[in-house]
Amino acid sequence: MSAFDSKAFLATLSKQPGVYRMLDADGNVIYVGKARNLKARVSSYFSAQPHTAKTMAMLAQVANVEVTSTSSEIEALLLECNLIKQHRPRYNVMLRDDKSFPYIHLSTHDYPRLSFYRGSKKVSGKLFGPYPNAGAVRESLLEVQKLFGIRPCTDIFFTNRSRPCLQFQIKRCSAPCVGEIDKLTYAQDIKEAIQVLEGRDQELISELALRMEQAATQQEYERAARLRDRIQAIKSIQSTQSMNSRGTDDVDVVACIEINGQFCIAIVFIRGGKNLGSANFFPKAGIAERDEVLSSFITQYYLSHEAPAEIVIDTKLEDSELIASTISLRAQRVIELRDKVRGQRARWLEMARSNAELGLRMRQSSDATITAQLSELAELLKLSKSPSRLECFDISHTMGEATVASCVVFNGEGPLKADYRRFNIEGVTGGDDYGALRQALMRRYARIKQGEVPLPDVLFIDGGENQTAVAAQVLNELQIHGVKLVGVAKGADRRVGQERLFIVEDQQHYSVESGVATLLQPDSAALHLIQRIRDEAHRFAITGHRQRRGKARQLSLLETIPGLGPRRRRQLLQQFGGMQGVKRASSEDLQQVKGISQALADNIFSALHPE
Repeated sequence: MSAFDSKAFLATLSKQPGVYRMLDADGNVIYVGKARNLKARVSSYFSAQPHTAKTMAMLAQVANVEVTSTSSEIEALLLECNLIKQHRPRYNVMLRDDKSFPYIHLSTHDYPRLSFYRGSKKVSGKLFGPYPNAGAVRESLLEVQKLFGIRPCTDIFFTNRSRPCLQFQIKRCSAPCVGEIDKLTYAQDIKEAIQVLEGRDQELISELALRMEQAATQQEYERAARLRDRIQAIKSIQSTQSMNSRGTDDVDVVACIEINGQFCIAIVFIRGGKNLGSANFFPKAGIAERDEVLSSFITQYYLSHEAPAEIVIDTKLEDSELIASTISLRAQRVIELRDKVRGQRARWLEMARSNAELGLRMRQSSDATITAQLSELAELLKLSKSPSRLECFDISHTMGEATVASCVVFNGEGPLKADYRRFNIEGVTGGDDYGALRQALMRRYARIKQGEVPLPDVLFIDGGENQTAVAAQVLNELQIHGVKLVGVAKGADRRVGQERLFIVEDQQHYSVESGVATLLQPDSAALHLIQRIRDEAHRFAITGHRQRRGKARQLSLLETIPGLGPRRRRQLLQQFGGMQGVKRASSEDLQQVKGISQALADNIFSALHPE
């Protein structure tokens, strides 16, 4: 039992609402809770009444309790949520939420643009969503483009067009950039597109049907035929929307499933009465009850994400009213939390339960696979236990240009993307992969040496014996030991399944010469894990390289011109629609840009046309 003197502590507690924090002997926060009455709630932990297994395990480690009183329960709930995020206590339910859901964005422009958007909600224009994934957004955008011809291009591209682009030719844009459609007609198309995105399809169909009859009465048969085709297209989209309801409901349907102590929470997104899809979450709950997991999830999720007017849950929560009030306060509008539903909502709820169960079974199957792979990897590398942290490095460049190194991290649950890192390589001869790898490893493992980053159990290098020797040299120079070093060389003809592994032993000094070259069977579980890590490192490196290369090719020439700062470079690119437009401009054209003198325009033209 803990040496904590609960009797003396409880005697000092007030009966106000607030938050309590339980600390272990090292001063670490192991649990954060809220209370309507601090004295009553904290006293219940130290009473003679029986406790759950989780509470018993937690109390055995409690060395101190800290409390913060608040003016209301709502304030206590908000503070609890913030403290959980800050301290990440081991006995609290933790939402591992790195999901940023995408939206469709309608810009503020004379001819507005509809585009994919992910980011802050404080953006000009109008947002539709959230959508569960990028695919759902792109599918909706494609439907709207086919129906209404709303432009997808950026404002810079739009401003500098002299003739219609391919989107106009394939009838997915009405080409407002070159006057193929007037402003009033385009505004009508925008209005109708908004009705579709908001789920008001039936209202739009009724309006179009009335306009079609009027056009037919006025003997404008071509316009009537176009309206008829648009109605048929909208009805076709409606028929593909399963579980469609009448009305304009915005609802999140949330269900929680528990199997063998693991939890999955599924959210089905209903916007404008349409099912936009679902997303699964797997909170870290330790030893917890299902209602506690769902309550913590609802609080943490909707205090950091936009909530619809109605949230349907699959069980009655003890603090439903408090949670709804707190979310409503944060959203500055009324949010309803419902658990007793019928009809369409009951069917949505059943769908959410099915998604949660399927997602959890798939997750458990994947976890079992990774566990088996890690176990076989430990046996291959002669480790005393399965590794808990793996790192892999790769280098990417194009003929030595814009070299980028990647570091990806895996743990027992798979990719740990929050710990991924990229390194822009500078001061190394283009194409020198060994020098680039050395720089990336030195930068990464110098931080590990300082204790800023956890030490991995295994370090993989995408490369052969020479690249592995570079890694060994870096580890020796930094005096880092206890990391198993493995080089992953491509096999004959670069065929998958024929990779050679250079396993380097650490006996207080890494030496490739003392290592072992191993060729695994193509069906080896350990090899499949290594291939997955290697491929992820390659993907992450090449993505970073392409981004850096694209940026360099767009701006590098302009950045070399004396007197041309970032603001003027940006003005040039905006005025001429990109680097190609700047290159086509004459010196006289360049002078038309604000801040560009004749001398500077001549310098720009000379730099872009050295011949």
